[in-house]
Amino acid sequence: MFDWIIIGGGIQGCTLAISLIKAGKVSADKLLIIDPHNEPLAQWKRNTKRVEMQYLRSPFVHHLDLNPFSLQRFARKANISQAFYGFYKRPSLQLFHAHSETVFQEIGLKSSWHQGTVAHLERKADEWLVKTDASSIFTTKNVALATGFTNTLHYPEWSKVIRKNHPDLISHIYEEEVPEIPHEYEPIVIIGAGITAAHLSIKLSNLHKKVILITRHPLRVKDFDSDPGWLGPKKMNSFLKIKDYKRRRKAITEARYRGSFPKELSLELSRLVRKNKLSIIHSEIRTCFNCGESSLQLMTDSEQKIEASRVILATGFEGNMKHLSWLQNVIKRERLLCADCGFPIVSKNLEWKKNLYVIGALAELEVGPTARNISGARTAASKIINSI
Repeated sequence: MFDWIIIGGGIQGCTLAISLIKAGKVSADKLLIIDPHNEPLAQWKRNTKRVEMQYLRSPFVHHLDLNPFSLQRFARKANISQAFYGFYKRPSLQLFHAHSETVFQEIGLKSSWHQGTVAHLERKADEWLVKTDASSIFTTKNVALATGFTNTLHYPEWSKVIRKNHPDLISHIYEEEVPEIPHEYEPIVIIGAGITAAHLSIKLSNLHKKVILITRHPLRVKDFDSDPGWLGPKKMNSFLKIKDYKRRRKAITEARYRGSFPKELSLELSRLVRKNKLSIIHSEIRTCFNCGESSLQLMTDSEQKIEASRVILATGFEGNMKHLSWLQNVIKRERLLCADCGFPIVSKNLEWKKNLYVIGALAELEVGPTARNISGARTAASKIINSI
């Protein structure tokens, strides 16, 4: 039997695992991380590599280790050029990954790894029983749910029929496998307005002669994905005083700078537009038609027709709890408390039921707008370890 099982081995799950071990709450041999991938941060690494992200959006104190200055100290010793960017000292992706790997090795995290997908979770007396889809069964005193929505990609309604019939012509950038696009194909159309769309536009504009970015709104430039006041008491004190979870959900939605990205990406997009390597259209797609074996025609809500050899969606993820079907069964079986939006109602220490904790997106009604990012992972991990 384990002391802790963490379901999900991405940023959130790994942050919690490191905090538990380094805070002396559990030893590596009594902790298990269950994740569909073969190593920690696998999906994060794949996605950031695919869009060629160079620097994180988070400042240098936001990383996976327990000590907030751990990354800065590591950078002094590591021989990595241009380790940080800008006023907030945002770490390079290379530095972040090297530091994370060092911390994993330091605590022997990979010995706690189990590749699999959880299919069943049930309370048995004073234990939790966890079963995977491969019929592996584990028991544990504590469970932490670190599952997010990164497997539930958002496909706009107009894209679904074309994608079903011509998956080689239209794809989401975060699909498991994205078809290669020959260099001579043009134009390439990217749909999206956020940081993923910006990174992807920059990458493809340097590979193809004609790239078009279609956004629903003018570009939004923000340093972070929410006001820094949400990282501390400045905004969180008033948020936690709200007892109505509908109002908390509204506050979270309004606080997030959706479809935004830092200034340096905006400047690079502007440079590419000036060089005629990128076009940006502010509109919404109304319809999409197949007009040949290797081309599509998009119609915007302003009646503009756009020809495309390939369409790549950078439209993010579904954020609806109903997409976590296995968890819906747990909610019904264990009679877990949820708000009207479907998300967990948990204690201040993020406990959903006795010895069942949440972190990441599932904790956002208690952690607030930053719950899904690295700072939110650190906040949630701190809440949990300080309560046990």
